[in-house]
Amino acid sequence: MPKKHSKRYRKALGLFDAGKVYPLSQAVDLLVSFPRARFNETVELALRLGVDPKQSDQMVRGTVPLPHGSGKVVRVAVFAKPGAAADAARAAGAEFVGYEDLIKKCQEGWAEFDVAVATPEAMTEVRKLGKVLGPKGLMPNPKTGTVTEDTAKAVREVKAGRVEFKIDKAGNVHVPIGKLSFTPQQLIENAQAVIDAVLRARPATVRGTYMRSCVLTSTMNPGIRLDVRTLTNP
Repeated sequence: MPKKHSKRYRKALGLFDAGKVYPLSQAVDLLVSFPRARFNETVELALRLGVDPKQSDQMVRGTVPLPHGSGKVVRVAVFAKPGAAADAARAAGAEFVGYEDLIKKCQEGWAEFDVAVATPEAMTEVRKLGKVLGPKGLMPNPKTGTVTEDTAKAVREVKAGRVEFKIDKAGNVHVPIGKLSFTPQQLIENAQAVIDAVLRARPATVRGTYMRSCVLTSTMNPGIRLDVRTLTNP
């Protein structure tokens, strides 16, 4: 049975041509003109890439600081032995800082945080949490800057709006770029920062068109297809 869309959703569909592609600035203007839900919706980019996720040399993953933040309150857990790194993490605003106690808590099923940071030394034990935190996307990883001695910098960057992107099994990347309460210019600049970061992450082994499509959407609204030719697509 086909899904029945709300009256608000159908009204939004009537404000643009779903079969057309739009420049980023025009797509953002359209999105913010849609009827609003009763909460501050998250705005997201969905990119379909011309890579083979099954090939290890074609993985696309990285992080990018959003110029205007993500609009999300990020709870950070830091795994560090008592000492300078732990103290620095607390001073930088990490909600949870610990080592053996925090690891044990996670082993028991607790995961009330959004990002985990760990020192290289702590990772010897934190790796044991792979089966617990891995499926939730919460494992610290050197590639995303969350395994580091400079815990304070990592905490500040994450809280300021650094987001992670990673290709899924279907070759797609989904990245939040802000909230509908942001100004159009803020959304444009955040979106362009993500697009540029994904383009820079292009694997050397990829041939042909890398960015095949890109859609701008928000939590409760239809997606607007972007004209990838205007997004500096190689």
